[in-house]
Amino acid sequence: MLSVSDLHVSYGAISALAGISFEIAQGAIVTLIGGNGAGKTTALRTISGLLRARRGRIAFLGEDITALPAHKIVARGLCHVPEGRMIFSNLTVDENLAMGAYLLHDRALIAQNRDYVFGVFPRLKERLKQMAGTLSGGEQQMLAIGRALMGNPRFLMLDEPSLGIAPRLIGTIFEKIVEINRDRGITILLVEQNANLALEISRYAYVLETGRVALQGESAQLRTEPLLKATYLGG
Repeated sequence: MLSVSDLHVSYGAISALAGISFEIAQGAIVTLIGGNGAGKTTALRTISGLLRARRGRIAFLGEDITALPAHKIVARGLCHVPEGRMIFSNLTVDENLAMGAYLLHDRALIAQNRDYVFGVFPRLKERLKQMAGTLSGGEQQMLAIGRALMGNPRFLMLDEPSLGIAPRLIGTIFEKIVEINRDRGITILLVEQNANLALEISRYAYVLETGRVALQGESAQLRTEPLLKATYLGG
């Protein structure tokens, strides 16, 4: 569904991605793991059109999207939930969800997506008229994912969904990610510092180190990889 080939991205003279390549099959949950500065967030931002590649190719459903602007990538069904959630804190929950459906014109589909979001995150329905900036960290993450779901995605990229969330809610968020993938068939690319959790729910994983793919394989197998265990899994 997504193919990234020899992707190079720089911030000025500093190389952030040095030729990474990976593929994601339709319906899969795939994770990118690695330390701070490994290039995970840069990869997602480049795929979604927020950054421009210096070299390489990104193909979505067989179409080259490398040079497309972000809104045209979203219109093709590829949505990005950014690190730090980036909700509109001065708008209500309801208004944030409406922004997620900005490119849609089918009212029946928008209503259907809203109902689905409320089914996955009933707490959002309870807080519809509440200002988004007053929500807890976990509720804001639910809103950020819900806003993306309003865009009717076929492919969802999640950047650090556990960041800044109370430990008791992290499990809930990850359960919902699995549910979204299972029930709606949405393909998911997950960036997550909590490597144990990421490998637990994903099918395949890529390990990034200093802008390169250092390791890749089935998630279940990587969980037993000695180097990975020592570096990322606390063992």
